[in-house]
Amino acid sequence: MAVAPLIKPLVRPFAEFFRREAAGSIVLLFSAALALLLANTSWGPARYFPAIWDEHLQLSVGRLVLNKSLLHWINDGLMTVFFLIVGLEIKREVLDGELASVRQATLPIAGALGGMLVPALVYALFNHGTPTAGGWGIPMATDIAFALAVLQLLGSRVPLGLKVFLTALAIVDDLGAVLVIAGFYTSDLHVSYLLLAGGIWAALLGLNLLGGRSLWLYLLLGLGLWYAMLESGVHATLAGVLLAVAIPARIGHGRPALLRLLDERLRFLSLEAHARDADPRTISEELEELSERISSPAQKLEQRLHSVVAFGIIPLFAFANTSLTLDASLVRQLTSPLGLGILAGLVVGKPLGIGLLSWLTVRLGWTALPAGVTWRQLWGAGVLGGIGFTMSLFVTLLAFGVHSPSEAVAKLAILLASALAGTLGYLLLRTAPHR
Repeated sequence: MAVAPLIKPLVRPFAEFFRREAAGSIVLLFSAALALLLANTSWGPARYFPAIWDEHLQLSVGRLVLNKSLLHWINDGLMTVFFLIVGLEIKREVLDGELASVRQATLPIAGALGGMLVPALVYALFNHGTPTAGGWGIPMATDIAFALAVLQLLGSRVPLGLKVFLTALAIVDDLGAVLVIAGFYTSDLHVSYLLLAGGIWAALLGLNLLGGRSLWLYLLLGLGLWYAMLESGVHATLAGVLLAVAIPARIGHGRPALLRLLDERLRFLSLEAHARDADPRTISEELEELSERISSPAQKLEQRLHSVVAFGIIPLFAFANTSLTLDASLVRQLTSPLGLGILAGLVVGKPLGIGLLSWLTVRLGWTALPAGVTWRQLWGAGVLGGIGFTMSLFVTLLAFGVHSPSEAVAKLAILLASALAGTLGYLLLRTAPHR
């Protein structure tokens, strides 16, 4: 029996996710480069950058008025959808993916923990006792889109097990970043709004327990949850993660009913396909309807939003937050404790933490290397973990605020560290022997 036809359907969802993340990174890179270009030239419309992001946009619904800057709407509004996707990905991996079994999840969890703790400690060593000590969370995150894009460039030199490991590690990393933001980068709390947020989230969980499967109802309550979180002092984007937890991830059919449904529809499609006057569009529509019927609300939402986030929201976030005006004084500040802490944390601390904790768990016999993966390749993936772009920029805004003296230095250090980590990781994996 040929094995390949049996394996292909199993790896296709991961391959699709991998390609989409890698493709989105190209748009992300272009957005960041364009923002830097516009911020450092006076040609044409570029003279409006980066001041355009301070312009205000007001939304009114009855007596409710929200008047925020464009940058605020992007960072606290649109990025909530990004965190919703992060939450859905974490939930999928925990229920059915690489984090579903203890032994399977041990290696990426250990790597992610090392990749968060060691960079934070490295940063703290450089910044202890300085005004920038609170930025320790900046070098903790991995940008999954850029990291997977580098693996995509390497093609067949990288085994599938390494791609799966890095993806799972980045998802655990995102969960750690969410917990750090919630626990350590929260402004003054307003208890009444926090209680309101808790009540809405309880209603969402109750709707799930009662079998509610209407996405529109979840999203409507999620909008109320976002507003309550925005006013509570806890960062509003965390509403996306809480909403993801509440949305049902199981399909609405039991196994026997699902098999009967599939058998019935596939028999019908087989007859349609063999009919002489069969319309291919009818068959395609039937397949789409079948997919819609057997998918869970969480699956449907993730599929619909993933491209919007990868090709729209994240590039827009990068475009708005990398509008840096570069000059000699800013470049010199890369040697400050802040700049060195971020550079060393991402380029040195990340691979050191990922590699050491991964090695320790394998050495103790708690887990094993993925099939076909060598230690050199795993260390190369650890170096790619130092690409901290999106989440690192986000934590920078929370740690130092917009337009603070430290913000521009931190952003430039993140850009440089991510470029170094991507280049070094590529070279290490490119020259590694592969099976």
